[in-house]
Amino acid sequence: MVLHVTPEGLYCPAGDFHIDPWRPVARALITHGHADHARDGHGAYLATDLAAPVMRHRLGDIALDTIRYGQARQIGDARVSFHPAGHVPGSAQIRVEVGGEVWVVSGDYKLEADPLSTPFEPVRCHHFISECTFGLPVFDWPDPGDVAREINAWWAANAAEGRFSLLGAYALGKAQRVLMMLNPSIGPILTHGAIEATNAVMRAQGIALPDTHHVTPDSDLRARKGALVIAPPGALAGPWAGRFRPASTGFASGWMRLRGVRRRRAADRGFVLSDHADWAGLNRAIAETGAETIHVTHGYTEIFARWLIEQGYDARVLRTEFTGETLDEAGEP
Repeated sequence: MVLHVTPEGLYCPAGDFHIDPWRPVARALITHGHADHARDGHGAYLATDLAAPVMRHRLGDIALDTIRYGQARQIGDARVSFHPAGHVPGSAQIRVEVGGEVWVVSGDYKLEADPLSTPFEPVRCHHFISECTFGLPVFDWPDPGDVAREINAWWAANAAEGRFSLLGAYALGKAQRVLMMLNPSIGPILTHGAIEATNAVMRAQGIALPDTHHVTPDSDLRARKGALVIAPPGALAGPWAGRFRPASTGFASGWMRLRGVRRRRAADRGFVLSDHADWAGLNRAIAETGAETIHVTHGYTEIFARWLIEQGYDARVLRTEFTGETLDEAGEP
């Protein structure tokens, strides 16, 4: 078998490497920089050149080699290449070919193009390892332009009444995507430290983001009422968010498609925005690979696998320690 799961993670014997391993290994190929895929402790790393800056920011002085999208590399008896996943900047699907058999590890992916990430590229293969974070028909994403108008209208209404607009969004990817949707003429944009640090990394890469103001313990917030404040979701439940009063709270996540999630989070508004594929996107991506065997991981695995079997695929559940999109990311103060 070209790839199989070991206690450390997804392993390729022909190349003696792991892909997105969850325990320390000698050689790790990494799809993207989110913490459930890019962990510390590995001997050597390989990732795209576009993912490297945020990985170094998160993991420090690691032994990191880089590769460009579409560039092939021979590792032992395996030929590997990285292809755009459309998830966050530098995110990749990893193609592994051994003896003419092709596997593709998608990591996390999104088919819908955005101004931040290189658009998803279908890769033909025999075996496709797919996330299914949002693998139910209820998850169908609205037009991002409509979501942008909703966020800006909410912010403008709050600003007119002197309220802060607290918006929960992942520090890597989602927050920057939201930033590109905002109308800065409404007011100032404030950021949590975890998000501002990621912004700095991306700006250094040449990604143009609107001006933001990092909230520090010394920040005078009295003159900032009406600002939009972006923070990791977990930070909105703690003392950090208590500094902003009065405030309206919202979350930008695919989970906002489920009203019960929004109620449990005590959010005033939920904006349906995800960097993962929705139901239609998952099905389209799988069809475009031409793969007959689909391995599904992190999400509604059992339900989605049964659906794929009904569609004629050889579908199997692959047990991993990936988590996909959650509303628990706290970030650093």
